[in-house]
Amino acid sequence: MSREPNVIYVGRKPPMNYVLAVITLFNAGNKEVTLKARGQAITTAIDAAEITRRRFMQDLKVNKINLGTDEVQMQEGGTRNVSTIEITLTTEAKPKEEAKATQKAKESA
Repeated sequence: MSREPNVIYVGRKPPMNYVLAVITLFNAGNKEVTLKARGQAITTAIDAAEITRRRFMQDLKVNKINLGTDEVQMQEGGTRNVSTIEITLTTEAKPKEEAKATQKAKESA
């Protein structure tokens, strides 16, 4: 995990590792999870968000996406610009009683 609550830093691991981390945070009761990545890990962060949203948690919504640039110091000297992304996922899970009442109302209509 990370120092910041509800934040997952995406790196070189396979996307399913981050999918599991997102699902774990939501199952722990969090309503919002942020995936942060930079450089080549941006595609992994997007993959993790989409896999989670489409395969595992259909009620998940992409709340906001922030794009930016970081200046990174190179070992040889000088700086280099690296792209960054922050994907904030939220869930609007209804309590079980409300879900059951909604289902019964649909069936009776």
